[in-house]
Amino acid sequence: MTHFNAPIDFEPDAKEALEKGIAIVALESAGAFDGIPYPENFKTIKHLASRVRELGAIPAHIVIKEGRIKVGLSDEEIEEFAKQQGNLYKASRKDIPMLIAQKQNAVMTIAATMLIANLIGIKVIAGGGIGGVHRGAETTMDISADLEELAVSNVVCVCSGAKSILDLGLTLEYLETKSIPVIGYKTDKLPAYMARESDFDVDYRVDDVDVIARAFAAKKALKLEGGLLVTNPIPEEYAVNASEMNRAIDKAVNEAKWDNIKGKEITPYLLRYVKNIMGNESVEAQKQLRLSNAELAAKIAVALG
Repeated sequence: MTHFNAPIDFEPDAKEALEKGIAIVALESAGAFDGIPYPENFKTIKHLASRVRELGAIPAHIVIKEGRIKVGLSDEEIEEFAKQQGNLYKASRKDIPMLIAQKQNAVMTIAATMLIANLIGIKVIAGGGIGGVHRGAETTMDISADLEELAVSNVVCVCSGAKSILDLGLTLEYLETKSIPVIGYKTDKLPAYMARESDFDVDYRVDDVDVIARAFAAKKALKLEGGLLVTNPIPEEYAVNASEMNRAIDKAVNEAKWDNIKGKEITPYLLRYVKNIMGNESVEAQKQLRLSNAELAAKIAVALG
């Protein structure tokens, strides 16, 4: 465990895991707490934390609580944050200093989770779908901080590919530019969040977590900065129809233009719009893909030793 002077508190089991080299997984909190309605978010978070433990790793959601970063949460803290669904600030890298200074509560995006995980020595994180290059980014320059953070954080990031609302082709081009390998776990195609696959190929297909662990070890030995992006398709029985999803997204994008939605508001707007169109199917899909990603992340963390 790295020792430093920073406003970070640890749940006891997370602290022990870092000090003793026990497998630990950092879990993105923004989508888990804020993307699923209460009390389903609370039940989902508790369930995926339990599965991570069953697989031999320690789960550690990372949040900002009253101006201090908290690594790992008690059951009471999980419920406290879950009840604030819809009212929590979603912190990315740029927000963390001000939220600490203002003694705020916040959940962490994938970018912020990677930043803190890399700082304290957690090697594996799990989230929902990674951010990327937005449609029309050639004029708006709207590119997620997730990609920049992955280029500098030495972590394995497990996700269900990139959100379908993005320009997936440009997202892959950006990852290529940043020398970030895109690994498909038991898939040749890039997953598209709630859909199992897109029209785009991943860089490497891997069917064994030990291969991912060896690749991460080799990257570290060669002092190659940046992470590995592991894309894990949502379980087939919970996947949404890709064509139906794309029609909903196209409609949402047009509505966003009409309503002049821009910048950091565009992602939550589009996700809310798609959720309203697809209803409970999208909520169940989000729950199941997060569970699947947490399970895979736990297996990788154990394989890393």
